[in-house]
Amino acid sequence: MFYQGILKKMRTRDQNPVCYELPVGDFLVPLNDYIGQPVRLRYTGRIFCLNCGAKTSKSFSQGFCYKCFRSSAAADMCIMKPETCHFHLGTCREPEWALTHCFQPHVVYLANSSGLKVGITRGTQVPTRWLDQGARQALPIMAVKTRLQAGLAEVIFANHISDKTAWQRLLKEEAPELDLALLRDELLLLCADELRDLQAKYPGELEILTGENAREFSYPVQQYPTKVKAFNLDTDPAVSGKLMGIKGQYLILDTGVINIRKYGGYEIEFGEKND
Repeated sequence: MFYQGILKKMRTRDQNPVCYELPVGDFLVPLNDYIGQPVRLRYTGRIFCLNCGAKTSKSFSQGFCYKCFRSSAAADMCIMKPETCHFHLGTCREPEWALTHCFQPHVVYLANSSGLKVGITRGTQVPTRWLDQGARQALPIMAVKTRLQAGLAEVIFANHISDKTAWQRLLKEEAPELDLALLRDELLLLCADELRDLQAKYPGELEILTGENAREFSYPVQQYPTKVKAFNLDTDPAVSGKLMGIKGQYLILDTGVINIRKYGGYEIEFGEKND
C-alpha cells in the first residue's frame, strides 16, 4: 500500500526498541513493520506550510513558509538560541504562544547520542526529545521554570562539553555506553561558581538534580552504514532502498539516509517498493 500526504516528523513511543510512526497526511504509517523491507519515498514537488497550511515554493526552518518563518515565534532565532529570549523587551512575535511554550518548566540534560552533549527541552517533551535525537542514554541534571533559564544554563555547560549531535557519527555506530551520573558530577563541579550566580539571579527557580537515574534507549536498526550518504529530495525526489533501521529522525536505507524532520511540509508518497 502507498500512502500520500503531507510529511511531518516521525512520532515515537518509548519501547524496546523505540516504536516509530510516520505521519503522511491523515495516515500514521507503522514504520517498524518495514524494517528489512524495500521501501520507496517520492516527493511530489508540492510543499505546504506546517504552520498556516499555505502552498509554498520553499520550506524554511523545517516546515514554515517564508511569511510564517518571519512572523511565527516558533521560527524565531531564540528557539535555536534560547539564551537570546527577548520576551522581556516586549518584542516577542507571539506572546501568548511564548506563555504556553517558553514560560513552562524545562529540563537541562546530558545525552549520549554521538557522544556526550548537553541539551534542553520542555518537561512535557521528556523522553520525546531524546528519542528525536537518537540518544542511547539521557539524564536530567537541572529543572528550571523557563526556556530562557534553561538556555542560560546550557551556555554554561557548553563551555565544557558539546551542545551538538554529530549526525553522521550517530548513524554509523552505536555510541559507547557512558557513566552519565559521574560525568554530571564532574560537570557540576566545573560549573559550580557560574551556576551559583545563575541561581542567585533567579532565586528558587533553578534546581540542580543529583538523584535522577539515566534512561537508556534502543533503536530498531538491523545494520549501520559504513559511509553515510544523505538524500536530498529537492534534487532527487525519489528515494528507494531496503530500510535497515530508524534512529532519531532518520531513516537508514541500504542506499543512504534521510532526515524526515528536514522535509516537514513536503507532500510525499511512501510505501513498500515492488521491483
